[in-house]
Amino acid sequence: MTYGDRGLKVSALCPQAVRTAMTADNPDGVASVDGMMEPEVLCDSVVETLREERFLVLPHPEVLTYMQRKSGDYDRWLKGMRRLQEGYGNFDWP
Repeated sequence: MTYGDRGLKVSALCPQAVRTAMTADNPDGVASVDGMMEPEVLCDSVVETLREERFLVLPHPEVLTYMQRKSGDYDRWLKGMRRLQEGYGNFDWP
């Protein structure tokens, strides 16, 4: 906001599961519920979004709907996320 009129442009990348070394150990984890994206597809989405000078880079189009639902009703979103995680087993946090 502060520097946008001075030419500074910012984008926020919001992917879900991308096939990388980080997802190799758990390719069927909760983040991949909408499918695992290939890195090349992610890169194409980033380049297109930057070219269009949009703020949100949403390689998985359904993420926008998820964000809207989350901000519209956090309690409902939290309940749904708990149910989703239950379907993928327990998580042990370090």
